Amino acid sequence: MNRSAIRHLIVFLTALLAVWQVPLQAAQVCATDDIGEEVCLGQPAARIAALSPGATELVWAAGAGDKVVAVVAFSDYPEQAKDVPSVGSHTRLDLERLMKLQPDLVIGWVTGNPPEQIEALKDLGLPVFSIEPRSFEGVSHTIERLSRLASTEEKGFAEADRFRQGIAALERQYRDAETVSVFYQVWDEPLMTVNDEHLIGKVITLCGGVNVFGNLDRLVPRISAEAVIGANPEAILAGGMGEENRHWLSRWEAFPGIDATARDNLYFIPPSLVQRPTPRMLEGSQLFCERLDDARAKR
Repeated sequence: MNRSAIRHLIVFLTALLAVWQVPLQAAQVCATDDIGEEVCLGQPAARIAALSPGATELVWAAGAGDKVVAVVAFSDYPEQAKDVPSVGSHTRLDLERLMKLQPDLVIGWVTGNPPEQIEALKDLGLPVFSIEPRSFEGVSHTIERLSRLASTEEKGFAEADRFRQGIAALERQYRDAETVSVFYQVWDEPLMTVNDEHLIGKVITLCGGVNVFGNLDRLVPRISAEAVIGANPEAILAGGMGEENRHWLSRWEAFPGIDATARDNLYFIPPSLVQRPTPRMLEGSQLFCERLDDARAKR
């Protein structure tokens, strides 16, 4: 074979290889996670492991709930999630059990899953998409990215837009509301709250509240009861250990000098509605805003 024929053969084979590669490239789906890593899959995810209750909800919101094969403790929403095999807690995974379920995509929690466990999953060859929405738009964007990885864009983008529009409506409704000073209790022992950078802090601001601990440096700072008394919030809102457990508010009834106690502005918010960065935050935000309206009406 002469050189000219060899060159033509090389050109032909190169073109043929390019044709073969087109469907492979077209099948690949990619998205950038919340730690800035691009995660690419050879084909849309079909077996998803969600390593936090919030991640479980977000995958369902993205329209990919039927693809979830593994969850962790307290993944209780939606109801179908309770039937999915659990592989431990968000801080302590059963790696052997997880690997037996053969996930092709793992949804991690940036600050909730121990880094060494996430690295172990990556070492085992599992693609890990790490999430932690820090804003309302971040919730919508996370749903959209997850739906892209699972090829469920129609459902996922619709849900993301529903949440986006609902938050925008609340912003318009409470843009000019009279401010209410607020203490939000995120934990009891030790006593903990949130600052303005936390997503719950953004719910407070959305509803016309002023977070009395909003300027603290830590996202979830520890505080003392004396600090709460000194801040004298007009309203105190708290979750609790469970969706119906209001006992965290009882401690503040012993301090009638706090405006919130004196005016009976002690409000319970079901924790899963505001403490998980999921579309249910819209329902939680609406409830939060209604509680602050109640406080305004008592002036």
